[in-house]
Amino acid sequence: MKFFLALAALSMIVPGKLWAQADIAASTHHTHRSPAQPLNPRLPSLFVIGDSTVRNGNGIGAGAQWGWGDLLAPYFDTNRINVVNRALGGTSSRTYYRDRWPALCAMLKPGDFVVMQFGHNDGGAINDTNRARGSIKGVGDKSQEIDNLITKQKEVVHTFGWYERAMIAEARAKGATPMVCSLIPRNIWRNGRVVRNKSDYGGWAEEVANSENAPFLDLNDIIADDYDSLGQEKVQSLFVPGAGPHTSLAGARTNAMCVVVALKALKTNPLAIYFSEKANEVVPDLRKPAE
Repeated sequence: MKFFLALAALSMIVPGKLWAQADIAASTHHTHRSPAQPLNPRLPSLFVIGDSTVRNGNGIGAGAQWGWGDLLAPYFDTNRINVVNRALGGTSSRTYYRDRWPALCAMLKPGDFVVMQFGHNDGGAINDTNRARGSIKGVGDKSQEIDNLITKQKEVVHTFGWYERAMIAEARAKGATPMVCSLIPRNIWRNGRVVRNKSDYGGWAEEVANSENAPFLDLNDIIADDYDSLGQEKVQSLFVPGAGPHTSLAGARTNAMCVVVALKALKTNPLAIYFSEKANEVVPDLRKPAE
């Protein structure tokens, strides 16, 4: 898939390679990790939630791991909307909903937005002495009662889709607009292409979004297509070596831009009125019309 990004400084359209535009942006924007609290509570807030691929405070310098939520704020007019990164490394949809969501939900007010991305950690064990963070696979209503070996409490574990649907419903009950992302792809290649997650968490996220009539941002497919256009060798710089799915600063910056590409592909994008000039330079995916 080809993307077309307007490069204002060059007054031309350059095909493909979102990472190149991200590198140009890096030369003119000082990098700050996004705050975890609204800077101006009187404004509407865009809350981003997920795991360490969305927020990652691991280290500084060349080997630092970054999440895309930390590079999203420059695409919005922060005089009109707060961009708040409430993601936490190591969480799954289950553990985020159990441990972190109640505090975030209490902060929500009418006019706010919640963008969620889960799936990287949901495939772990449902009950063990290490993390006990896995959810039941799929989007149905299956559940399993356990005596959690870590918390020492009884817990009813649900499906991945159940947790996402619960957060969608509870955000809407507070007057906020929930949006669902498919998880960013890992740096895993097969036959010259990045492996997609359409058959599991990426596809399940889309199924939940469609069933709940929530905006869906297909980051998994958008980013994977861009990685394919770059090729495996060049994509290595977008990840931290030996750190699984965790991206470098360049990778997180590219993925944040892909969030804007996905937003612009929506038939109705309620966040468009808050876009900054930086976001206006990004042209959406022209391969297929928005549905």
